[in-house]
Amino acid sequence: MRANGWDIDLAAHIRRGGPVLGLCGDYQMLSRTISDPGGVEGPARTVPGLGHLDVGTVMQPQKRLARITGTHPLTGAQVTGHEIHMGLTTGADCARAWLNMGGQPKGAASADGLVQVCYVHGVLASDAFCAAYLAGLGVASTLQFEIGVDAALDALTNRLEAHLYINFLLSLAKEPTV
Repeated sequence: MRANGWDIDLAAHIRRGGPVLGLCGDYQMLSRTISDPGGVEGPARTVPGLGHLDVGTVMQPQKRLARITGTHPLTGAQVTGHEIHMGLTTGADCARAWLNMGGQPKGAASADGLVQVCYVHGVLASDAFCAAYLAGLGVASTLQFEIGVDAALDALTNRLEAHLYINFLLSLAKEPTV
């Protein structure tokens, strides 16, 4: 038993056949270990993960920053996103990559397929992929993320324009002339 009760709930969810999708830091937390021998993210040490994946991560000073595109081989749906992470994750469950990004296998899955993880931020922003992924879980989706984001940004812009002196702020941002 762990000190945090939510891991017990997560383990029970997985035991009952519930799926888990982990993104970025979840990839590392769901693993067996997270090692930081060089003290990149704090004191040099190895800590246990939650152990739901047969993988481990070793932190490295190089940060991976990349915009990537690819497919979800199971459904053929197009996937886009970006990777921002530090470390190298290896282990048996990496052999069950569930994404193909730029011709490279990405992500990992548990032997029973219930736990899937990847380092791809924004993977669910593709409406087609999100609908296909959820359909694989037996959930029908009509979400329109891209339209929703545009609508939210438009509403925010309208509020800012109504309550801020935009021209004054823009004048402050201009380079002073000498």
